[in-house]
Formats: sequence, structure tokens, C-alpha cells
Amino acid sequence: MIVLQVFFAFLKIGLFSFGGGYAMLPLIENEIELAHHWITHADFVDIIAIAQITPGPIAINAATFVGYHVAGLVGSVVATVAVVLGPIVLMVVVMRLARRFASSLLVQGALNGLRPALLALIAYSAVSVARTSLTGVSTIVLAAAAFALLMFTKLHPLLILLAAAVLGGLFLYH
Repeated sequence: MIVLQVFFAFLKIGLFSFGGGYAMLPLIENEIELAHHWITHADFVDIIAIAQITPGPIAINAATFVGYHVAGLVGSVVATVAVVLGPIVLMVVVMRLARRFASSLLVQGALNGLRPALLALIAYSAVSVARTSLTGVSTIVLAAAAFALLMFTKLHPLLILLAAAVLGGLFLYH
């Protein structure tokens, strides 16, 4: 049954993704695009864009959208619950153990080892999205301008996203 497949796919994404939404993107991509073929890569990039401009964490927004796409309203609810269920359970367990082992050199070393791996996951996501998003000179210029604005100004990222959407709608695809 498709709803159970959606549940277990997003439960796995929630359980085995560390480092937040962007670090989850490679696992989300692998599960929904490559393993189950529920969406195309172009759809995956669109989901990321939509998840960015809607309130809430990117992984939850993506789960909700994909669940709806695959199995309607029930799929949407199931995917959303599944993607947060694992981390909630893990957080409760980790918080109970954290007090005991917070000063452990092994635990501190493991956390220090996770940070570069999380950076690699985020970089992988960026390269994956770039392959689909950067389709010509105009999209490269827009991406570079958005990056520069994020790095060197105090503009809110939402304003940059909205400006990019307007520019893309007005100039890039006509």
C-alpha cells in the first residue's frame, strides 16, 4: 500500500538525517526521486524552492508536499508525521542520555566528526540543485547576485527569494 511506503520512506528520512533540513536533502532526494521514483529531479528542485518560501522547516514542508503528491491528503499527513516521529523519539532518548555522557571525549569526538559530514551533505545538495537550476547565463547571474546579497548585506533571505521569483518571472523565462 502506497501510504505505508510513504510512511516508512519519511520515517527513514527523519531517523537517519542529522543536521537539519538542508542536510536531509540528499536522503530525501534518494528516497523520493531515486528509490521510489515518486517525482522527477526537476520536481525535487521545485519542492525545495516551494519549501523555502513557505513557513516551517524544509524537511517537513517537503514531506507534506511529496506525501500529497503521492497519496493525497492522507499521504500528506502520513509523510509529515513520519518525518518528525523519529527525531522526536531520538531527541527524548538523547536528552536523557546527554546529561550522563555530555563530558565524554568519545561523544564530543563523534559530534566533531559529524560536523564535516553534515557540511558535505549540504554541499552535495547545493551542487545537485545547481545542476538543475543553473540553465544559462541569466540564471547564473541571478544566483551569483542572490549569493552576494546574502553574504554582504543584511537583507532578509525572504526578500531575496521574492526578488528572484519576480525577476525570474519577468525576465528569465519570456
